Amino acid sequence: MYVVVAGGGEVGYHLAKALIEAGHEVMVIESDRRRAAWIEEQLGSVVLNAPADEGRYQLEAGCQRADAVLAVTGEDARNLVICQLARYNCGPHGRVIARVNDPKNEIVFKTLGIQETVSSTRVLMNVIEQELPTGGFLPLMPLTGSHLEIIETEIQPGSPAHGEPVRGLKLPEGALIGGIVRGGKLLSGAGEAVLEKGDRVIVLAPTDAESEVRAALYG
Repeated sequence: MYVVVAGGGEVGYHLAKALIEAGHEVMVIESDRRRAAWIEEQLGSVVLNAPADEGRYQLEAGCQRADAVLAVTGEDARNLVICQLARYNCGPHGRVIARVNDPKNEIVFKTLGIQETVSSTRVLMNVIEQELPTGGFLPLMPLTGSHLEIIETEIQPGSPAHGEPVRGLKLPEGALIGGIVRGGKLLSGAGEAVLEKGDRVIVLAPTDAESEVRAALYG
């Protein structure tokens, strides 16, 4: 597999190193001359010292034959431009994946056609919330090709959803209960189902309505 890594910071460097060690072909595009030279010392001749947000340098890096272009700079605006250009420069089979530093910007990327995003902040929050003893409210993952995401939450005593039928929940428009896990069994999220303490609820919802879903179910 051939991968173009746009951005040679700590994330880009370690990602490129891991890909090379896994046997993949890699090209890193890094605009800072000293950083590019350092990466070349560490990894060999796999670096193009140029700005990744200019189409001609993406082509020079071989973007048109890449299986994936990963935009992993520390600036969301730059990653967005890199991805938009890469969508035109890559071959029809190439994937374009963006690092999003501010989770609030994920909806911007998706609105502009960049469907595959990775937010380190969101991933870390998910890990932390998975470890919380009460389960909490946990956005699990975005759905590729849409503005939707999957959310999991646990019904707590005193929460707005405790003791309420699904049809009575004040969910935002476009959100629905996909299922209820109770006692290890998956139950229907149909309108007459009444939510009980400890129920794990799986929700499909628009990404930008996450706070409204939280308020309706978790408080």
